[in-house]
Amino acid sequence: MNEQLSGPMSGQISAPAATPAGMPSSLSTGGPWTIETLARNGEVLHRQRVHTLPIRMGRAYDNDFIVDDDYAAPHHALVDAGPDGKLLLRDLGTRNGIVHDKRRIKELAMGGDTVVRMGHTTLRIRPASHPVPPELRDRTMHGWEGMVPGLAGILLTALCALLAAWLTDRNNIELQRYVQWPAAAIGVGLVWSGLWAFSNRLFGRRARLGRHYFIFGCGLSALLCVRLLASVLAYAWSLEWVTGYASHAAVVTVAGMIYFHLATVTPQLRRRLRVVCAVLAVIASILVLAGNQQEHGQMADELYMPVLLPPELRASPDAPVAEYINQVGAMKKEIDAERGGQ
Repeated sequence: MNEQLSGPMSGQISAPAATPAGMPSSLSTGGPWTIETLARNGEVLHRQRVHTLPIRMGRAYDNDFIVDDDYAAPHHALVDAGPDGKLLLRDLGTRNGIVHDKRRIKELAMGGDTVVRMGHTTLRIRPASHPVPPELRDRTMHGWEGMVPGLAGILLTALCALLAAWLTDRNNIELQRYVQWPAAAIGVGLVWSGLWAFSNRLFGRRARLGRHYFIFGCGLSALLCVRLLASVLAYAWSLEWVTGYASHAAVVTVAGMIYFHLATVTPQLRRRLRVVCAVLAVIASILVLAGNQQEHGQMADELYMPVLLPPELRASPDAPVAEYINQVGAMKKEIDAERGGQ
């Protein structure tokens, strides 16, 4: 007897059909087994329990496990006990075959973690004795989904755009800028979050657009704070290296934002994603240093103050004019010496 454990036909019980000619007779030892169809990110989409062997798989309704896939054959595969007592999966001469580890196979011994593909359907077969991993701590924040985080992300995005417009406004206040900038930022956020939500729906079960937009809003806020903090520190205490290497802090911020997006799509791979995003951040920082060296002759970014700050923030004492003239004279001597050497 085969039991549907989950999916659109959950709760239904189907009796095995008669064995077609040429197929082995049923065996009842070693069961039951659970057939799991998997999403691309490894999540289980559907489970069906089977108590007897052989297990006939395909699109036809006389199978023990019906594969709802137009690219699967009516009678696609057969699972039976091999000579060593383990499950043996056999292709029944189909057009698209069975794929394991990116190779088409005719027969394959099936372990509990062996994953195969029939058409566009990915599945595995596990016995009742297969060990179950320990329960994970739920950190997915199910309550922080939907409209609330989405509106919070839109609000953060609009506030960041308004602040950026105000900080870069050198002339009289132009109301047009304070409308266009938030609208453009919200539009960019919708496109960015929509792409991640599409990936979430493609590789997972839900789109989670609201959470992805909230991640975008937080990332944009962090980027703006990094830029402002670098400008304030450089202006207040004459720390030129802060602005010279502030782009690396921006790289780390973007890598963190991408990590949270990826962790939302595939939360079971968080440890790997941390390593991947850290490596990508290091590579991006190296590319920034190499680009600066090639373009400007130095690894640091060009000195640039994106905002005008009030004199009250200046904490470092101003250099006297005479000291400045002496520095200029020393620089002139070095330049004349370099020219003379050429």
